[in-house]
Amino acid sequence: MTAESGRRRVICLFLDGVGLGADDPAINPLAVPAALPALRSLLDDRAPVLSTGRLSAERAELIPTDAGLGVPGRPQSATGQAALLTGINAPRRLGEHYGPRPDARVRAVLDEGSIFRTLRDAGRPAYFCNAYPAGYFAAVERGKRLLSAVPYAATAGGQALPDADDLRAGRALAADFTAQGWVDQLGYTDVPVLSPAAAGRDLWRIAQPYDFVFFEHWMTDVLGHRGQLEAAVQDLAVFDGFLAGLLAAADLSRTLIIVTSDHGNVEDCSHGKHTENPALTVLLGAERKQFARQIRDLTDFVPVILDYLTGCNL
Repeated sequence: MTAESGRRRVICLFLDGVGLGADDPAINPLAVPAALPALRSLLDDRAPVLSTGRLSAERAELIPTDAGLGVPGRPQSATGQAALLTGINAPRRLGEHYGPRPDARVRAVLDEGSIFRTLRDAGRPAYFCNAYPAGYFAAVERGKRLLSAVPYAATAGGQALPDADDLRAGRALAADFTAQGWVDQLGYTDVPVLSPAAAGRDLWRIAQPYDFVFFEHWMTDVLGHRGQLEAAVQDLAVFDGFLAGLLAAADLSRTLIIVTSDHGNVEDCSHGKHTENPALTVLLGAERKQFARQIRDLTDFVPVILDYLTGCNL
C-alpha cells in the first residue's frame, strides 16, 4: 500500500434528485432489479426504496435522509445542496426551498462555510473532480449561466474548476461517468471514453492526493423531470458499474464513501416534479456504522466528514 492510499479519506458521490420512493418498478427506477445490482448486493439484496427504511447491512448503511429540513414544500437543488455542503439549514434561513441555481442568498450561505473552504483553511486538501467543457466556462463568463451550488462552493474554496484538458489528462471525470456524452453531444472526439468500472477505478486514482473528493452526477434529476423511466434505469446501471469499480479499487479500511442526494425526483417518474421523499444516502467503507448513526438530514454530512477526517468539528 502506498502512503497516499493509506490516507484517511472521504469520497462523496452526489446524485442529484434521487430519493427513496415506492417499491414500484413501473414508476421507480431504483426498484428495478437490473438498475442497481451491485448496490442491491451491498444492501443484502434489498432495494433502495422507502419500504426498506433505515438498513444496516454487512457492507453498507442505507439512510433515508430528511431533505425537507422543517420547511414546507418540495425541496429544491440550491438550498438542499447548500445544506449538504455547509451543514447550515439553508431552507430554514431563507424561509423557503429555492433552486435550481443559487441566488445571492444561497451564495451567502455557501460563502459562510462550505466543506471545501473549511478543509482548505484547515490545511486538508479537497477536490471537486468534475470536468467542464469550454462552452460552460464561456457561458459563465458572458453571464448567461450561473454556477450551481457545487461548483460555486468549490471555487469559493479556492479551486479552479477542471476543464477538458484535465479530462484528457486523467485529472478529472465527466459528469456522465464515462465521457461518452462529451464525444456524442459535445464533439470532443479526443477525450478518453471509459467503461463505468474503469471510471470508478479512475476516481480512486484521482483521489490519491486528497482528503476529500466530491463527484457530482446531475442527469438523474434531469431524467426525473422528463419522466424517462427507461433512460433512468440505464443511467443508474452506469452509476452502479462506476460504484463497483470504485469499491474494487479503494482501500475501504481508510476510506468513507458517501453516496447521497439533495432531494427526491427520479424515484417517481410519474409526474416530473421533485418529491418530498427522503433523499437517498448510502455509507460504505470505514467506520460507516458509527457515522450512519449521526445522519438524519442534509445538515449532518459536514459534521460527519469533519469528524471522520479530523476527529473534531473545525
